[in-house]
Amino acid sequence: MIPFSLEVAFYRIWVFLLKIGTIILPFRKPELFEGPGSSKDLCKKLAVEGVAKVMIVTDEGLVKIGLIKGIQDALDEAGVAHVLFDGVVPDPTIAVIEQGLQVLKDNDCKAVLAIGGGSSIDAAKVIAARAKNKKSIAKMAGLFRVTWGMLPLYAIPTTAGTGSEVTIAAVVSDPENQRKFAIMDFRLMPHKAALDGELMLGLPPHITSATGMDALTHAVEAYISNNAYWMTNKMAIEASKLVLEYLPRAVKDGSDLEARQKMAEASHKAGIAFTKAGVGYVHAIAHNFGAYYHIPHGLANAMVMPYVLDYSKPNCAARLASLAEHCGMREGNESTGDLADKFISHIRKMNADFGIPTKVDKLKAQDIPAIATAALKEARFTYGVPRYMDQATAEGVIRQMLV
Repeated sequence: MIPFSLEVAFYRIWVFLLKIGTIILPFRKPELFEGPGSSKDLCKKLAVEGVAKVMIVTDEGLVKIGLIKGIQDALDEAGVAHVLFDGVVPDPTIAVIEQGLQVLKDNDCKAVLAIGGGSSIDAAKVIAARAKNKKSIAKMAGLFRVTWGMLPLYAIPTTAGTGSEVTIAAVVSDPENQRKFAIMDFRLMPHKAALDGELMLGLPPHITSATGMDALTHAVEAYISNNAYWMTNKMAIEASKLVLEYLPRAVKDGSDLEARQKMAEASHKAGIAFTKAGVGYVHAIAHNFGAYYHIPHGLANAMVMPYVLDYSKPNCAARLASLAEHCGMREGNESTGDLADKFISHIRKMNADFGIPTKVDKLKAQDIPAIATAALKEARFTYGVPRYMDQATAEGVIRQMLV
């Protein structure tokens, strides 16, 4: 157990102030279009708002399967000119974002439309921000450094996981320095978004499960955060219930439109929850697994979550038990600790059912100290974690994931 110290005391005071700040800061929500086919309604809205030319930010895979074509047709029908940037890669890098910015400038686009998963939406956020801010991407890292806002940004998520269409964060990879960093500013919130379950019908099971567990991670870490309050609690509970009910259906039958739409809703609600309450050590460790070994973010979160919850449980058993109860897991007179264990066990069972590994096969013992250091640096004075880690405890948690 980490001994009480002046650093921990200061940490707790800072997190409390951060909680007050997130409650009172002027976070706006994007105007939302919901339901099958709602992406076309969003395209019409661009025309109504006078957008003459928009840059679509997406990845090559979505172009190849023809998903982008339907949205391009909807833009054409609405009379909105568009330019395609399909250079986004998983965990978008500084170089990729700068390439997108150049395409935007070369074509004199005045708005950005993100279509895809969290990587595409995050890249679009930073491209739109760079267009209005002369500072480098690295200098926007951290809290509230997007001084001059961004171009109008519209988002159409094609996975149900990140909730990036309703968050104030964008994660950027810096491979030269073997790190990921987050840009967090309420000015990064998209202006409008469409939750269109039809666009998710073709997702394969392994992507559906990993992104869905990403949404669950957001909800759970927000709920057990010291920054949580009534609104984030409500969103986190609703998101957790939706994931537990509909993710298994979406993985089993990718054509289940109801399950797809409900998972889009779950991802969105979880995004609202963690935008205000924050995340925790699951994300801090998972980000570094991505930086070191290029493990997809949702998959990394799913793998890490049970280990971090086991560690955190002594300080948040009541919160985990509450989630278990809200999700219908109480069967009798289980104690708080038993219900908390039941919730963690259910997460492990979901991972097993989805074929998500319990160990990180790429993890190297010699990398563990550096990964722990980077994870602690990310979390320190930013995440309202229920139980703190020091270097030794962080290394211990990570070491459990060695093959």
